[in-house]
Amino acid sequence: MRVGIIFGGPSREREISFAGGRTVYDNLDKALFEAVPVFADSLGNFILLDWQYIYKGTIRDFYPPVEALPESEHGLQIYLESLGELSIEEQDRIIAKAGKRLLPHEFKNHFDFAFLALHGPYGEDGSIQGLLEWYHIPYSGSGILPSSIGIDKAAQKEMLKQHGFPTPDYRKVQYAEWKDVSNRQQLFESLVADLGLPLVLKAPHQGSSIGVSIVKEHNYELFEQGMDRSFFTKNIYKAQWQALGEEKQLGSMKQLVDIREGIGMPVVLEDGTILYHPEELLNHINHTFTTTDIETIVLTSVEHEQQVLVEAFINGREFSCIVVQDETGAPIALPPTEIVKGSEVFDYRSKYLPGLARKITPINLPSEQIQEIRKNCSKLFIDLGFNVYARLDGFITEEGNIFLNDPNTTSGMLPSSFFFHQAAEIGLNPSQFLTYIIRTSVAERLKSGKDTVMLTKLLKKLDEAIREENAHRHDKVRVGVIMGGYSSERHISVESGRNIYEKLSSSTKYEPLPIFLTGSNEAHRLYSIPINIMLKDNADDIKEKIHHFEEGGKPHPVLQEIISEAESITRKYTGKSLDEPQRLTYAQLQNMVDAVFIALHGRPGEDGALQQELEKLAIPYNGSGISSSQITINKYDTNEILAKHGIPVAHHRMAWKEDWLKDKEAFYQSLETEFRYPFIAKPADDGCSSAVKKIKNRAELDAFTTLMFREMEELDPACAMTLSLGFKEEFPNKQGFLVETLISKNGAKHFLEVTGGLLTKYNPDGTVEYEVFEASEALAEGEVLSLEEKFLAGEGQNITPARYAQDPERRQKISDQVKEDLKRVAQILNIEGYARIDAFVRVLENDEVETIIIEVNSLPGMTPATCIFHQTAINGYKPYEFIDRILTFGVERNERAKELEGYKSRNV
Repeated sequence: MRVGIIFGGPSREREISFAGGRTVYDNLDKALFEAVPVFADSLGNFILLDWQYIYKGTIRDFYPPVEALPESEHGLQIYLESLGELSIEEQDRIIAKAGKRLLPHEFKNHFDFAFLALHGPYGEDGSIQGLLEWYHIPYSGSGILPSSIGIDKAAQKEMLKQHGFPTPDYRKVQYAEWKDVSNRQQLFESLVADLGLPLVLKAPHQGSSIGVSIVKEHNYELFEQGMDRSFFTKNIYKAQWQALGEEKQLGSMKQLVDIREGIGMPVVLEDGTILYHPEELLNHINHTFTTTDIETIVLTSVEHEQQVLVEAFINGREFSCIVVQDETGAPIALPPTEIVKGSEVFDYRSKYLPGLARKITPINLPSEQIQEIRKNCSKLFIDLGFNVYARLDGFITEEGNIFLNDPNTTSGMLPSSFFFHQAAEIGLNPSQFLTYIIRTSVAERLKSGKDTVMLTKLLKKLDEAIREENAHRHDKVRVGVIMGGYSSERHISVESGRNIYEKLSSSTKYEPLPIFLTGSNEAHRLYSIPINIMLKDNADDIKEKIHHFEEGGKPHPVLQEIISEAESITRKYTGKSLDEPQRLTYAQLQNMVDAVFIALHGRPGEDGALQQELEKLAIPYNGSGISSSQITINKYDTNEILAKHGIPVAHHRMAWKEDWLKDKEAFYQSLETEFRYPFIAKPADDGCSSAVKKIKNRAELDAFTTLMFREMEELDPACAMTLSLGFKEEFPNKQGFLVETLISKNGAKHFLEVTGGLLTKYNPDGTVEYEVFEASEALAEGEVLSLEEKFLAGEGQNITPARYAQDPERRQKISDQVKEDLKRVAQILNIEGYARIDAFVRVLENDEVETIIIEVNSLPGMTPATCIFHQTAINGYKPYEFIDRILTFGVERNERAKELEGYKSRNV
């Protein structure tokens, strides 16, 4: 079956839709479906997207294409709508760079079924559903009417009341009412009198917590800011703006035009003028405040809300529950997940970056209360006429009162989302759950009485294909995917491991087995884990669940009941039941798998220790061998070896705890004598930007050193504040750290930070051939690339290929030189399989190139948003194909080692 995945769209949630569409594209079962990527741009054009663009980090990395972008003095990122009013011809030229324009009447020529990964207005409000029904295309999820209910929070309130569901008191504030500035203070007092504090302010047509604020104090200024945020309007005050200074003005502008955190572009001025480009807006603000007496500039998004929902705050525990249908159409509420967050609002970052908020499934309540939540969710699913699946959010108070709010007819589809998290609790992996969604959606469309012959045939064909696949499930190569660990990179390792698992599970070749590693350097502890534990929120939650079963714990009784209710679904799509975690020895692992994919980062994994255990048992694995891994794990040793071979690296030295303990002042002075501020301090054997800091003064050096050399696990709050550590940002505890000079432009014509991936294969004569990919240019918002920018979908920006020069020929010539430099590094360090090398590149006046190596990652991050997949796409590899080649090299290396061992034994 050809499945058109429709993603992107014009809404403020387009980046999550883009990332979700990629998840669906990668996880559709390749034995059953042909995935067809259909990107909807922000003007509503449908584009049959060239597949390699799916693996860009964000929409703005490829669309609009570089050729269509106007000059931007400050390099401000834009979406298509910032190009102004475009003619159809201009739009066609832009579309042609990314794929082929698809008109709705052409859909049937390209796909049989539409999987909707769109969010927000136009995607969840019945618009796309109506369009697809008109053109006789079956689609996923709910129909037109429930979708139109699911998008409108204000209408939902009325319907919740009508169906007898308790809902917090609320008021609606109309935009026209809000524009009357003289009435705002009185409005605030009236709302506080009616609803009490805190007040919850919501943009009624947005998801992903966009436009949501909580006003906790009797503070009119905070209320006004929150209301503006929900309406998507913004007041810029002259005194505040001019006090910021140029650098902070630019940062404020980036936040202002962000479609999630700010109001987005285009904006309307009070006189009706529309400004399209952020650069145009920045110039307007500066010009107005410099040349006129105007004290306030009022900006309004062209997509502003017409009303804001103001609710009374519910003091309770927050949960989210996915409801699905069985084959008879009866609803099954999956186990509700409790959201434990670090801030009042479960915001965009908390929802989509692992480790920032905890998702506890099922919510930690007595079974009777969990069942009551499920009962309420199932009833609401029926009352609102939802089909196939829905996500229902709510709160439960200490008194046991349940408040349901914000029913969604679709859900975020990132690997860490509730959508997959709860489906795993009945034993479905993401690929199987997507198959279930498609099959159930076709059956649901059949009930409409439209296209019954066509849909009956489609359903029959799909059922036959599912049965056929289940019959041959055990004919695949078994791959143990090892994830987790005990370093500060363990959460990212789990994200990488899950991504590898998901890519392999949707293939026709591999059967992945999730393996969790914990323990210590002295003793690794391996566990085979079921899908529901693998999809727990983060590495610590997985470890906690394993410990629960090791201590004799049993599955939650509510989970057992739900598994029983969903048995017909599980049996049809998986053919097996969930197991408990099992402790494994390496010898037992050898009997369970044909190969291993190591998805660990830092120690263990990249240090050669795990590789030693696997080689003892002749288990094939990915990545470099033992000796190379032992070198590249240590950035200091790597720098030393590369420097001896004439490879440019930063001036560097180790700073040791024993020296600091002897004489702190002498320790600091020694570093300050050798390295001028600012310089870089970082752990010598961690990656993923873990604790990499730009040190600008003695206070920061003292804070960094105190944290790195601390005796206790807890972080000193004053030191954490000095280093501006983020919420839940971990900081390793080491005996030494690496200090490096800050690499700068140093008179170069062009200077940029890049990260380049590579892949190896064997030539017929047994030598290793290196395929070095086009490097990505890494753009950091702060002083160094953050964890979010590297691994969170929609965050940061990686330009692939890197922009070494404007002229294409010159750019390619410089790129070829950089690739040669990276290849030489790989050869010196004897890297095998694949790797990622980070570097700074100086392009000099005569186009000479200086490549300064920062670090080498022998097992680079393999999360869905990582830029190595952008690079492999240019060379024609989809992520699964890249992973397949990595595994193939490991298997071949193992076979060659066996042959060599056999040859030696025969000739002794």
